[in-house]
Amino acid sequence: MSSVATPSGTRPSRGPLTDLLTGGGRPRRIVWALVGVLLLVSIVRVISGEEQLTSSSTMAAALLLAVPIGLAALGGLFSERAGVVNIGLDGMMTLGTWGAGFAGYQWGWQAAVVGGLLFGAVGGLLHAVATVTFGVDHVVSGVAINILAAGVVRFLSELLYTDNAAGGGVTQSPPVDGDPPSFSVPVLSSGPDLLGSLERQGWFLVSDVAGVLRGLTSGIGLLTLIAVLLVPASYLLLWRTAFGLRLRSCGENPAAADSLGVPVYRFKYIAVVISGALAGLGGVFLVFIAGIYREGQVNGRGFIGLAALIFGNWRPGGLAMGAGLFGFTDALQLRSRSAVVGLFLLVAILLAVIAVVQAMRGRLLPAGIAAVVAAAALVGFLTVEELPPGLVSFTPHLTTLLVLSLASQRLRMPKANGLVYRRGEH
Repeated sequence: MSSVATPSGTRPSRGPLTDLLTGGGRPRRIVWALVGVLLLVSIVRVISGEEQLTSSSTMAAALLLAVPIGLAALGGLFSERAGVVNIGLDGMMTLGTWGAGFAGYQWGWQAAVVGGLLFGAVGGLLHAVATVTFGVDHVVSGVAINILAAGVVRFLSELLYTDNAAGGGVTQSPPVDGDPPSFSVPVLSSGPDLLGSLERQGWFLVSDVAGVLRGLTSGIGLLTLIAVLLVPASYLLLWRTAFGLRLRSCGENPAAADSLGVPVYRFKYIAVVISGALAGLGGVFLVFIAGIYREGQVNGRGFIGLAALIFGNWRPGGLAMGAGLFGFTDALQLRSRSAVVGLFLLVAILLAVIAVVQAMRGRLLPAGIAAVVAAAALVGFLTVEELPPGLVSFTPHLTTLLVLSLASQRLRMPKANGLVYRRGEH
Protein backbone atom coordinates (compact mmCIF):
# COMPACT_ATOMS: atom_id res chain seq x y z
CA MET A 1 0.00 0.00 0.00
CA SER A 2 1.64 3.19 -1.19
CA SER A 3 1.35 6.63 0.29
CA VAL A 4 2.12 10.07 -1.04
CA ALA A 5 4.57 12.09 0.99
CA THR A 6 3.68 15.68 1.76
CA PRO A 7 6.03 18.51 2.73
CA SER A 8 6.62 18.96 6.43
CA GLY A 9 4.12 21.28 8.10
CA THR A 10 1.50 20.99 5.32
CA ARG A 11 -1.74 19.08 5.10
CA PRO A 12 -2.90 17.11 2.07
CA SER A 13 -5.70 18.64 0.01
CA ARG A 14 -9.16 17.48 1.00
CA GLY A 15 -10.84 18.59 -2.21
CA PRO A 16 -11.64 21.89 -3.95
CA LEU A 17 -14.69 22.79 -1.86
CA THR A 18 -12.93 22.15 1.45
CA ASP A 19 -9.84 24.04 0.38
CA LEU A 20 -12.01 26.91 -0.88
CA LEU A 21 -13.39 27.52 2.59
CA THR A 22 -10.49 26.46 4.76
CA GLY A 23 -7.34 26.57 2.69
CA GLY A 24 -6.62 22.95 3.50
CA GLY A 25 -7.48 23.48 7.18
CA ARG A 26 -10.11 21.84 9.37
CA PRO A 27 -13.50 21.76 7.62
CA ARG A 28 -15.33 20.49 10.69
CA ARG A 29 -14.48 23.67 12.56
CA ILE A 30 -15.98 25.78 9.79
CA VAL A 31 -19.17 23.71 9.70
CA TRP A 32 -19.59 23.73 13.47
CA ALA A 33 -18.86 27.46 13.59
CA LEU A 34 -21.65 28.14 11.09
CA VAL A 35 -24.04 25.88 13.01
CA GLY A 36 -23.09 27.59 16.26
CA VAL A 37 -23.66 31.08 14.86
CA LEU A 38 -27.08 30.09 13.51
CA LEU A 39 -28.02 28.55 16.86
CA LEU A 40 -26.85 31.67 18.67
CA VAL A 41 -28.83 33.98 16.37
CA SER A 42 -31.90 31.82 16.93
CA ILE A 43 -31.50 32.12 20.71
CA VAL A 44 -31.11 35.89 20.42
CA ARG A 45 -34.24 36.09 18.27
CA VAL A 46 -36.29 34.23 20.87
CA ILE A 47 -34.97 36.33 23.77
CA SER A 48 -35.28 39.69 22.05
CA GLY A 49 -38.45 38.93 20.10
CA GLU A 50 -36.92 40.56 17.00
CA GLU A 51 -38.16 38.38 14.15
CA GLN A 52 -36.19 40.38 11.58
CA LEU A 53 -32.93 38.84 12.80
CA THR A 54 -33.52 35.71 10.73
CA SER A 55 -36.41 36.72 8.46
CA SER A 56 -36.22 35.86 4.77
CA SER A 57 -36.54 39.54 3.85
CA THR A 58 -33.48 40.40 5.94
CA MET A 59 -31.48 37.55 4.43
CA ALA A 60 -32.48 38.51 0.89
CA ALA A 61 -31.41 42.10 1.55
CA ALA A 62 -28.18 40.87 3.18
CA LEU A 63 -27.29 38.84 0.09
CA LEU A 64 -28.00 41.80 -2.17
CA LEU A 65 -25.89 44.16 -0.06
CA ALA A 66 -23.06 41.64 0.38
CA VAL A 67 -22.59 41.15 -3.37
CA PRO A 68 -20.91 44.53 -4.12
CA ILE A 69 -18.64 44.12 -1.08
CA GLY A 70 -17.75 40.58 -2.14
CA LEU A 71 -16.99 41.62 -5.71
CA ALA A 72 -14.71 44.41 -4.53
CA ALA A 73 -12.96 41.91 -2.23
CA LEU A 74 -12.58 39.44 -5.11
CA GLY A 75 -11.05 42.22 -7.15
CA GLY A 76 -8.59 42.88 -4.36
CA LEU A 77 -7.83 39.15 -4.17
CA PHE A 78 -6.65 38.99 -7.80
CA SER A 79 -4.57 42.13 -7.48
CA GLU A 80 -2.92 41.32 -4.17
CA ARG A 81 -2.27 37.69 -5.03
CA ALA A 82 -0.20 39.12 -7.90
CA GLY A 83 1.64 41.40 -5.47
CA VAL A 84 -0.16 44.70 -6.15
CA VAL A 85 -1.97 46.37 -3.25
CA ASN A 86 -5.20 47.88 -4.54
CA ILE A 87 -6.34 50.71 -2.30
CA GLY A 88 -8.10 52.11 -5.36
CA LEU A 89 -10.98 49.59 -5.26
CA ASP A 90 -13.34 52.30 -4.08
CA GLY A 91 -12.50 54.54 -7.02
CA MET A 92 -12.83 51.65 -9.47
CA MET A 93 -16.28 50.87 -8.05
CA THR A 94 -17.17 54.54 -8.51
CA LEU A 95 -16.12 54.39 -12.15
CA GLY A 96 -18.17 51.21 -12.51
CA THR A 97 -21.30 52.86 -11.15
CA TRP A 98 -21.00 55.74 -13.62
CA GLY A 99 -20.31 53.42 -16.55
CA ALA A 100 -23.32 51.28 -15.63
CA GLY A 101 -25.59 54.31 -15.27
CA PHE A 102 -24.48 55.83 -18.57
CA ALA A 103 -24.77 52.64 -20.63
CA GLY A 104 -27.83 51.35 -18.79
CA TYR A 105 -30.18 54.24 -19.46
CA GLN A 106 -29.35 54.18 -23.18
CA TRP A 107 -29.08 50.49 -24.06
CA GLY A 108 -30.53 48.48 -21.16
CA TRP A 109 -29.27 46.44 -18.25
CA GLN A 110 -26.98 44.24 -20.37
CA ALA A 111 -25.12 47.32 -21.56
CA ALA A 112 -24.94 48.52 -17.95
CA VAL A 113 -23.00 45.38 -17.04
CA VAL A 114 -20.58 45.89 -19.91
CA GLY A 115 -20.20 49.60 -19.14
CA GLY A 116 -19.44 48.96 -15.48
CA LEU A 117 -16.89 46.26 -16.30
CA LEU A 118 -15.11 48.46 -18.85
CA PHE A 119 -14.95 51.58 -16.66
CA GLY A 120 -13.71 49.55 -13.69
CA ALA A 121 -11.11 47.83 -15.89
CA VAL A 122 -9.87 51.24 -17.08
CA GLY A 123 -9.32 52.19 -13.44
CA GLY A 124 -7.42 48.94 -12.92
CA LEU A 125 -5.31 49.56 -16.03
CA LEU A 126 -4.40 53.03 -14.75
CA HIS A 127 -3.32 51.52 -11.42
CA ALA A 128 -1.25 48.87 -13.23
CA VAL A 129 0.51 51.46 -15.38
CA ALA A 130 1.38 53.53 -12.31
CA THR A 131 2.54 50.68 -10.07
CA VAL A 132 3.93 48.03 -12.44
CA THR A 133 5.44 50.17 -15.22
CA PHE A 134 6.42 53.35 -13.38
CA GLY A 135 6.98 51.89 -9.91
CA VAL A 136 4.71 54.31 -8.06
CA ASP A 137 4.01 53.35 -4.46
CA HIS A 138 0.89 51.17 -4.48
CA VAL A 139 -0.89 53.04 -1.71
CA VAL A 140 -0.19 56.43 -3.26
CA SER A 141 -1.47 55.25 -6.63
CA GLY A 142 -4.62 53.75 -5.08
CA VAL A 143 -5.44 56.90 -3.13
CA ALA A 144 -4.86 58.99 -6.26
CA ILE A 145 -7.29 56.79 -8.23
CA ASN A 146 -9.95 57.21 -5.54
CA ILE A 147 -9.62 60.98 -5.72
CA LEU A 148 -9.39 61.02 -9.51
CA ALA A 149 -12.45 58.78 -9.96
CA ALA A 150 -14.66 61.10 -7.90
CA GLY A 151 -13.59 64.06 -10.03
CA VAL A 152 -13.92 62.21 -13.34
CA VAL A 153 -17.49 61.02 -12.74
CA ARG A 154 -18.55 64.48 -11.61
CA PHE A 155 -17.04 66.01 -14.75
CA LEU A 156 -18.71 63.42 -17.00
CA SER A 157 -22.06 63.95 -15.29
CA GLU A 158 -21.87 67.70 -15.78
CA LEU A 159 -20.88 67.15 -19.40
CA LEU A 160 -23.49 64.54 -20.36
CA TYR A 161 -26.39 64.69 -17.90
CA THR A 162 -27.03 68.42 -17.55
CA ASP A 163 -30.15 69.37 -19.54
CA ASN A 164 -30.50 65.74 -20.66
CA ALA A 165 -33.90 65.06 -22.22
CA ALA A 166 -34.06 61.63 -20.51
CA GLY A 167 -33.64 63.19 -17.06
CA GLY A 168 -30.66 63.07 -14.77
CA GLY A 169 -28.46 65.90 -13.60
CA VAL A 170 -25.11 66.85 -12.17
CA THR A 171 -25.23 64.14 -9.49
CA GLN A 172 -27.26 61.37 -11.11
CA SER A 173 -28.03 59.62 -14.38
CA PRO A 174 -31.39 58.94 -16.00
CA PRO A 175 -33.02 55.68 -14.80
CA VAL A 176 -31.56 52.41 -16.10
CA ASP A 177 -33.71 50.84 -18.82
CA GLY A 178 -34.94 47.44 -17.59
CA ASP A 179 -33.96 45.07 -14.79
CA PRO A 180 -32.02 41.80 -14.91
CA PRO A 181 -34.16 38.63 -14.68
CA SER A 182 -34.71 36.94 -11.33
CA PHE A 183 -36.03 33.58 -10.16
CA SER A 184 -37.10 31.62 -7.09
CA VAL A 185 -36.55 27.94 -6.33
CA PRO A 186 -39.80 26.07 -7.15
CA VAL A 187 -41.77 24.47 -4.29
CA LEU A 188 -39.32 25.65 -1.62
CA SER A 189 -39.51 29.42 -2.20
CA SER A 190 -42.32 29.80 -4.74
CA GLY A 191 -45.59 28.02 -5.48
CA PRO A 192 -46.30 26.00 -2.31
CA ASP A 193 -43.47 28.00 -0.63
CA LEU A 194 -42.65 25.34 1.96
CA LEU A 195 -39.83 27.38 3.47
CA GLY A 196 -42.14 30.39 3.88
CA SER A 197 -44.69 28.23 5.72
CA LEU A 198 -42.03 26.97 8.12
CA GLU A 199 -40.70 30.48 8.68
CA ARG A 200 -44.12 31.81 9.69
CA GLN A 201 -44.46 29.18 12.42
CA GLY A 202 -41.91 30.97 14.61
CA TRP A 203 -40.36 27.71 15.83
CA PHE A 204 -36.97 27.79 17.50
CA LEU A 205 -34.12 27.11 15.04
CA VAL A 206 -36.36 25.36 12.46
CA SER A 207 -38.07 28.60 11.44
CA ASP A 208 -34.76 30.43 11.55
CA VAL A 209 -33.15 27.94 9.17
CA ALA A 210 -36.20 28.19 6.89
CA GLY A 211 -36.01 31.99 6.91
CA VAL A 212 -32.32 31.97 6.03
CA LEU A 213 -32.77 29.46 3.21
CA ARG A 214 -35.83 31.22 1.81
CA GLY A 215 -34.01 34.56 1.77
CA LEU A 216 -31.18 32.99 -0.20
CA THR A 217 -33.42 31.18 -2.71
CA SER A 218 -36.29 33.63 -3.36
CA GLY A 219 -36.19 36.39 -5.97
CA ILE A 220 -32.52 35.82 -6.80
CA GLY A 221 -31.32 37.98 -9.66
CA LEU A 222 -29.29 36.47 -12.48
CA LEU A 223 -26.32 38.72 -11.73
CA THR A 224 -26.51 37.89 -8.04
CA LEU A 225 -26.21 34.20 -8.92
CA ILE A 226 -23.27 34.93 -11.21
CA ALA A 227 -21.56 36.94 -8.46
CA VAL A 228 -21.98 34.08 -5.97
CA LEU A 229 -20.61 31.58 -8.49
CA LEU A 230 -17.58 33.83 -9.04
CA VAL A 231 -16.34 32.89 -5.55
CA PRO A 232 -15.71 29.18 -6.29
CA ALA A 233 -14.73 30.06 -9.85
CA SER A 234 -12.03 32.42 -8.55
CA TYR A 235 -10.73 29.72 -6.25
CA LEU A 236 -10.57 27.15 -9.04
CA LEU A 237 -8.83 29.63 -11.34
CA LEU A 238 -6.25 30.80 -8.80
CA TRP A 239 -5.54 27.53 -6.97
CA ARG A 240 -6.31 24.80 -9.50
CA THR A 241 -4.87 26.07 -12.79
CA ALA A 242 -1.40 26.78 -14.15
CA PHE A 243 -2.49 30.36 -14.81
CA GLY A 244 -3.41 30.81 -11.15
CA LEU A 245 -0.15 29.28 -9.96
CA ARG A 246 1.86 31.67 -12.11
CA LEU A 247 -0.20 34.64 -10.99
CA ARG A 248 0.21 33.78 -7.30
CA SER A 249 3.94 33.21 -7.76
CA CYS A 250 4.18 36.86 -8.86
CA GLY A 251 2.86 37.87 -5.45
CA GLU A 252 5.03 35.48 -3.46
CA ASN A 253 8.42 35.63 -5.18
CA PRO A 254 8.41 37.51 -8.50
CA ALA A 255 12.17 37.13 -9.00
CA ALA A 256 11.94 33.34 -8.76
CA ALA A 257 8.89 33.33 -11.04
CA ASP A 258 10.76 35.47 -13.56
CA SER A 259 13.72 33.08 -13.51
CA LEU A 260 11.35 30.23 -14.41
CA GLY A 261 10.01 32.06 -17.44
CA VAL A 262 6.84 33.60 -15.98
CA PRO A 263 6.11 36.99 -17.60
CA VAL A 264 5.74 38.79 -14.27
CA TYR A 265 4.83 42.22 -15.62
CA ARG A 266 2.16 40.77 -17.91
CA PHE A 267 0.57 38.75 -15.13
CA LYS A 268 0.52 41.75 -12.81
CA TYR A 269 -1.22 43.79 -15.52
CA ILE A 270 -3.79 41.04 -16.10
CA ALA A 271 -4.47 40.68 -12.38
CA VAL A 272 -4.94 44.40 -11.73
CA VAL A 273 -7.19 44.87 -14.77
CA ILE A 274 -9.33 41.91 -13.62
CA SER A 275 -9.35 43.51 -10.17
CA GLY A 276 -10.71 46.76 -11.57
CA ALA A 277 -13.32 44.96 -13.68
CA LEU A 278 -14.62 43.02 -10.68
CA ALA A 279 -14.77 46.19 -8.58
CA GLY A 280 -16.62 47.87 -11.46
CA LEU A 281 -19.08 44.97 -11.51
CA GLY A 282 -19.69 45.64 -7.82
CA GLY A 283 -20.58 49.19 -8.84
CA VAL A 284 -23.04 47.80 -11.39
CA PHE A 285 -24.90 46.02 -8.60
CA LEU A 286 -25.23 49.26 -6.67
CA VAL A 287 -26.79 50.86 -9.73
CA PHE A 288 -29.22 47.96 -10.12
CA ILE A 289 -30.26 48.21 -6.47
CA ALA A 290 -31.17 51.89 -6.88
CA GLY A 291 -32.20 51.70 -10.54
CA ILE A 292 -30.05 54.74 -11.22
CA TYR A 293 -26.51 56.08 -10.87
CA ARG A 294 -26.06 58.59 -8.02
CA GLU A 295 -22.97 60.45 -6.93
CA GLY A 296 -21.49 58.98 -3.73
CA GLN A 297 -23.30 55.69 -4.32
CA VAL A 298 -20.28 53.56 -3.40
CA ASN A 299 -20.07 55.11 0.09
CA GLY A 300 -16.77 53.48 1.05
CA ARG A 301 -17.75 49.93 0.06
CA GLY A 302 -14.44 49.48 -1.75
CA PHE A 303 -12.60 49.96 1.53
CA ILE A 304 -14.98 47.55 3.28
CA GLY A 305 -14.28 45.03 0.52
CA LEU A 306 -10.57 45.43 1.24
CA ALA A 307 -11.29 44.79 4.93
CA ALA A 308 -13.30 41.70 3.99
CA LEU A 309 -10.33 40.46 1.95
CA ILE A 310 -7.99 40.82 4.94
CA PHE A 311 -10.60 39.30 7.27
CA GLY A 312 -10.78 36.31 4.90
CA ASN A 313 -7.00 35.87 4.94
CA TRP A 314 -6.75 36.47 1.19
CA ARG A 315 -8.95 33.43 0.47
CA PRO A 316 -12.19 33.41 -1.60
CA GLY A 317 -14.28 31.60 1.02
CA GLY A 318 -13.04 33.79 3.85
CA LEU A 319 -13.71 37.07 2.04
CA ALA A 320 -17.20 35.82 1.18
CA MET A 321 -17.86 35.33 4.91
CA GLY A 322 -16.58 38.83 5.64
CA ALA A 323 -18.81 40.33 2.94
CA GLY A 324 -21.75 38.35 4.30
CA LEU A 325 -21.16 39.73 7.80
CA PHE A 326 -21.31 43.31 6.59
CA GLY A 327 -24.26 42.59 4.33
CA PHE A 328 -26.23 41.12 7.23
CA THR A 329 -25.62 44.04 9.59
CA ASP A 330 -26.34 46.55 6.81
CA ALA A 331 -29.58 44.78 5.89
CA LEU A 332 -30.66 44.58 9.53
CA GLN A 333 -30.35 48.32 10.11
CA LEU A 334 -32.38 48.93 6.94
CA ARG A 335 -35.14 46.50 7.89
CA SER A 336 -35.67 47.47 11.54
CA ARG A 337 -34.13 50.00 13.91
CA SER A 338 -35.27 48.00 16.93
CA ALA A 339 -33.72 44.80 15.55
CA VAL A 340 -30.32 46.50 15.72
CA VAL A 341 -30.75 46.61 19.51
CA GLY A 342 -31.20 42.84 19.39
CA LEU A 343 -27.89 42.73 17.54
CA PHE A 344 -26.31 44.17 20.70
CA LEU A 345 -27.12 40.95 22.54
CA LEU A 346 -25.62 38.89 19.72
CA VAL A 347 -22.43 40.96 19.77
CA ALA A 348 -22.27 40.71 23.58
CA ILE A 349 -22.43 36.91 23.50
CA LEU A 350 -19.93 36.59 20.66
CA LEU A 351 -17.42 38.88 22.35
CA ALA A 352 -17.89 37.08 25.67
CA VAL A 353 -16.95 33.84 23.94
CA ILE A 354 -13.94 35.53 22.33
CA ALA A 355 -12.90 36.89 25.76
CA VAL A 356 -13.02 33.40 27.30
CA VAL A 357 -11.04 31.86 24.44
CA GLN A 358 -8.41 34.59 24.57
CA ALA A 359 -8.10 34.26 28.34
CA MET A 360 -7.62 30.49 28.06
CA ARG A 361 -4.78 31.15 25.61
CA GLY A 362 -3.14 33.56 28.03
CA ARG A 363 -3.85 36.67 25.98
CA LEU A 364 -5.15 38.79 28.81
CA LEU A 365 -5.21 42.20 27.09
CA PRO A 366 -7.39 41.14 24.12
CA ALA A 367 -9.54 39.14 26.54
CA GLY A 368 -10.05 42.16 28.76
CA ILE A 369 -10.93 44.44 25.84
CA ALA A 370 -13.42 41.90 24.48
CA ALA A 371 -14.99 41.49 27.93
CA VAL A 372 -15.40 45.24 28.40
CA VAL A 373 -16.99 45.70 24.98
CA ALA A 374 -19.24 42.68 25.59
CA ALA A 375 -20.42 44.20 28.87
CA ALA A 376 -21.11 47.53 27.16
CA ALA A 377 -23.11 45.76 24.41
CA LEU A 378 -25.14 43.89 27.05
CA VAL A 379 -25.91 47.13 28.89
CA GLY A 380 -26.97 48.67 25.58
CA PHE A 381 -29.34 45.77 24.91
CA LEU A 382 -30.91 46.01 28.37
CA THR A 383 -31.31 49.78 28.48
CA VAL A 384 -31.86 50.99 24.90
CA GLU A 385 -35.21 50.51 23.19
CA GLU A 386 -34.42 52.13 19.84
CA LEU A 387 -31.25 53.71 18.50
CA PRO A 388 -31.11 57.14 16.84
CA PRO A 389 -31.09 56.94 13.01
CA GLY A 390 -27.52 58.23 12.73
CA LEU A 391 -26.15 55.57 15.05
CA VAL A 392 -28.21 52.85 13.37
CA SER A 393 -26.66 53.64 9.98
CA PHE A 394 -23.17 53.27 11.52
CA THR A 395 -23.93 49.80 12.92
CA PRO A 396 -22.52 47.82 9.94
CA HIS A 397 -19.21 49.68 10.14
CA LEU A 398 -19.00 49.26 13.91
CA THR A 399 -19.76 45.54 13.75
CA THR A 400 -17.15 45.02 11.05
CA LEU A 401 -14.52 46.88 13.09
CA LEU A 402 -15.28 44.83 16.21
CA VAL A 403 -14.99 41.53 14.41
CA LEU A 404 -11.80 42.52 12.60
CA SER A 405 -10.22 43.85 15.79
CA LEU A 406 -11.14 41.18 18.30
CA ALA A 407 -11.53 37.91 16.40
CA SER A 408 -8.40 35.77 16.56
CA GLN A 409 -6.88 35.05 13.14
CA ARG A 410 -3.62 33.93 11.63
CA LEU A 411 -3.30 36.32 8.73
CA ARG A 412 -0.74 35.74 6.00
CA MET A 413 -0.59 38.15 3.10
CA PRO A 414 1.39 37.34 -0.07
CA LYS A 415 5.08 37.85 0.69
CA ALA A 416 5.79 40.32 -2.13
CA ASN A 417 2.50 42.18 -1.77
CA GLY A 418 3.05 45.93 -2.15
CA LEU A 419 6.67 45.66 -3.26
CA VAL A 420 7.79 47.35 -6.47
CA TYR A 421 9.42 44.71 -8.66
CA ARG A 422 12.19 45.48 -11.09
CA ARG A 423 13.84 42.71 -13.09
CA GLY A 424 17.46 42.18 -12.05
CA GLU A 425 17.23 44.13 -8.78
CA HIS A 426 16.16 41.18 -6.57
